[in-house]
Amino acid sequence: MREKLLEVLAEPKTGAALTVEVDRHQGGRILEGHLVSTVTGIRYPITRGIPRFVRSDNYAESFGRQWNAYQQTQLDSETGVDISTQRFDDETGWTSADLEGKWCLDAGCGAGRFAEVAAARGPNLVAMDYSSAVEATARTVERFDNVDVVQGNLLEPPLRVGAFDFAYCIGVIQHTPDPALAAGNVVAAVRPGGAFSLTIYARRPWTKLNAKYLLRPLTKRIPQSILHDAIRSAMPVVFPVADKVFRVPIVGRVARHSIPVAVYTDRDHLAYDKRYEEAVLDTLDMLSPQYDSPMTWQEVERVLRGVGAADWHFNTKVPINVVGRR
Repeated sequence: MREKLLEVLAEPKTGAALTVEVDRHQGGRILEGHLVSTVTGIRYPITRGIPRFVRSDNYAESFGRQWNAYQQTQLDSETGVDISTQRFDDETGWTSADLEGKWCLDAGCGAGRFAEVAAARGPNLVAMDYSSAVEATARTVERFDNVDVVQGNLLEPPLRVGAFDFAYCIGVIQHTPDPALAAGNVVAAVRPGGAFSLTIYARRPWTKLNAKYLLRPLTKRIPQSILHDAIRSAMPVVFPVADKVFRVPIVGRVARHSIPVAVYTDRDHLAYDKRYEEAVLDTLDMLSPQYDSPMTWQEVERVLRGVGAADWHFNTKVPINVVGRR
């Protein structure tokens, strides 16, 4: 971590300022040491350059194993296709002119697919995740000198309220135990006049009838290694069949709702082996999380009003993508 990260960090729950004790540093980065609360005296470790504010055995650890195993699968720098860049642009609308030199929060960074997009635009980027996926993110962004990676809980963020100019959270909020609180905390991290972008699974009356929700009470209890092996074993048959059926008008729409496999037929510009690997990854992502609680756009609006958002608009309501200012 860079020492300037202290400008935006705070102790979880108390919001107290933190001081740093350095055990090892290199090239202007603190690699090992502790952050110490000025109020409680609690010491939070810095290991491998990453401040740690949570236990390693938490509900999101399935994501940690997943993203460390599939670190490169969705990175534009590895696929040679700008899928993540295009999604970031569509869902935030922020350019290099907006972000350069500003504090920006990536809330729920996973393996860093969007962090590498944002980092290239020059902000002081804080990429935070609850799970050990922070290790994957650190590898993804190691070529950038403007990024700090933090392991922290979005429900009790180790961040100063109103410290950021920009904050985004893409596809994460529904996987927390309290989506409304998580969404509110992302917005609260932004200063008055700062911008936010949230993308959240949408809930409609029939959403929970989707096959993945019918299976998840069972699959989320299966050890992830076993579930992963089962998906990999099935995918040689399932992928080519789903890839054809999902393309059939009307039939494909029903099939996507009733077959719990993530095969994206709109990504033919991605190499076949990359599409296949992404299908394995995202099918695991569908079936293994401990929490998957979509929201309605009306629920999101209530959150935004409650945290004092100044204005916002929905780019889409299914899925929910809302952008606005504090």
